[in-house]
Amino acid sequence: MDLLPIFLDVKQKPCLLVGGGEVAGRKARLLLEAGSNLRVIAPELGLTLSEMKQAGKIEHIEREYQADDLGDVHLVIAATDNSEVNRQLSEQAKALRIPVNVVDQPALSSFIMPSIIDRSPVIAAVSTGGTSPVLARLIRGRLESLIPTGYGRLAELSGRFRDAVKAKFDNITDRRRFWEEVLQGGVAERVFSGHMEEADQLMQKMLDGAISSDSMGEVYLVGGGPGDPDLVTFRALRLMQQADVVVYDRLIAKPVLDMTRRDADRIYVGKENNNHVMQQEDINQLLVRLAKEGKRVVRLKGGDPFIFGRGGEEIDTLAEEGIPFQVIPGITAASGCGSYGGIPITHRDYSQAAIFVTGHLKSGSLNLNWNMLAQFNQTVVFYMGLMSLPVICEQLIAHGLPADWPIALIQQGTTPQQRVFTGTLESIVAIAEREQPKPPTLIIVGEVVKLRQKLSWFKSDVK
Repeated sequence: MDLLPIFLDVKQKPCLLVGGGEVAGRKARLLLEAGSNLRVIAPELGLTLSEMKQAGKIEHIEREYQADDLGDVHLVIAATDNSEVNRQLSEQAKALRIPVNVVDQPALSSFIMPSIIDRSPVIAAVSTGGTSPVLARLIRGRLESLIPTGYGRLAELSGRFRDAVKAKFDNITDRRRFWEEVLQGGVAERVFSGHMEEADQLMQKMLDGAISSDSMGEVYLVGGGPGDPDLVTFRALRLMQQADVVVYDRLIAKPVLDMTRRDADRIYVGKENNNHVMQQEDINQLLVRLAKEGKRVVRLKGGDPFIFGRGGEEIDTLAEEGIPFQVIPGITAASGCGSYGGIPITHRDYSQAAIFVTGHLKSGSLNLNWNMLAQFNQTVVFYMGLMSLPVICEQLIAHGLPADWPIALIQQGTTPQQRVFTGTLESIVAIAEREQPKPPTLIIVGEVVKLRQKLSWFKSDVK
C-alpha cells in the first residue's frame, strides 16, 4: 500500500487555500463542506471563489503567498499555476509537518485528494495515488450507482441504536450477525424509501425479539423502462439484484430481466389480448402471498408502474393486507420511444400539451373523449393501440383532425429491434398492413412527428 487512507477532521479548524482560479474553487467547496474555516490567498478570485467571498463563506487575503502564512493552519492546498510558489509552499508545509496537497503534483504533496462518494456520515474515497485521477473518477462513478443515497440515513439509524444493540448482545459475533440482518434487510429498505419512523419501529421490534429481519417480506413495484437496460434507474437495479422472487410480464425486455439476481425465482404473469396467463386479481394475491412468506418480491413492469401498468391496483391490495411496498418509477414508453424515435413529445412550435391514452379495445369498442383528443397544438400518445389503429385514425378524422395529420408507429422502442413508421391518419393503416409491426408498438399523433427526419439519432439493428 503506497498511501495510508485516512479521514481528517477539519471542522472549525483553519485551513489555507492558495490560488484563486476555478480549480481552487472546487477544492474550496470540499473544504467548506467538511466544515473548515477557510482562508484563501490570491491576488484575484475567479467566479466561484468570488461568490463564496460575497456570501461570507471564506476569508480572502488579496495578495501573493508569503512564508509566514502557514503559522496557524491545520491543512494547506496549493492550486496555483506558479510552479515555484507551489514548490516553496510544499517545502515549508512539510518542514512544519502540516498536511499539504499541491493540485496535480503528487510528488510535492504529503496527501492526495481522492474522488469522493458522499453519503454523509458515510464517506467513501477512491485514489490512484495521483497516477490517474481520471481512473479514480471512473471508479467513483461505478460506486455511485451501487451506493444508495439513503446510506447516510441508515448510518444515522445505526448510531441511534448502537448502544442498545451493544447492551443486547454481549458476544461480538452475535452483534455482527444482528447488524448484518439489519443493514441488508427490511429495516434498511424502509430507510432507503424514506420511512424512517417505520424503520425505527421495526428495529425496536427486532431488538425486543418480536420479529426477525427474515420475516419482513416486501414488494417492490419496479419500472423496467421501455426496453433498453441502460435506462433502468440505479435504485431499480439495486432492488432487482437483491429480490428473492421476480414477477414479470411480457413487456419486460430480456436484457432487463437478465439484470435481476441469477438465483431469484422468476414468475411470468404476462398478459396479451385474449390470452392472460394470470388475471390481475390473481397477480395481486400472488404478491401478497409471497410477501407474507418473507420474500423480497420485485414486481417488474415495462415502462412505469403507474402509467397503464396497473400498479395502483396492486399496491391498493398490498396496502389493505399491510404488506410493505415501494414504487420505483421507470421511463415510460412515451418518453423512451419518443426520444429514441427522434420525436419530441412536446415542442413549443408544434405542441404545448401531451396526452397519454390507452388504445386497448374492450368488447370491440374504444370509448374515448375524441373531441378532446382531436385538437391542434398537442401530442396524443396511444399505448397498446396497434389492434385499434383503424378506429383511432377514423375517429380522429371524424372529430376534426385533417386526413394528412402526422402519425408514427414505434415498434419495440429503445431496443435494437426498434422500427419506426411514419405517415398520416389517412395512410398509416395501409403502411401497418404492409409492414406488419408487432406489439409492443406505441402510436404518436401530432405535428411533432414531422421532426423525426431531422432529429432521428438512434440506429437500430433492424434493416
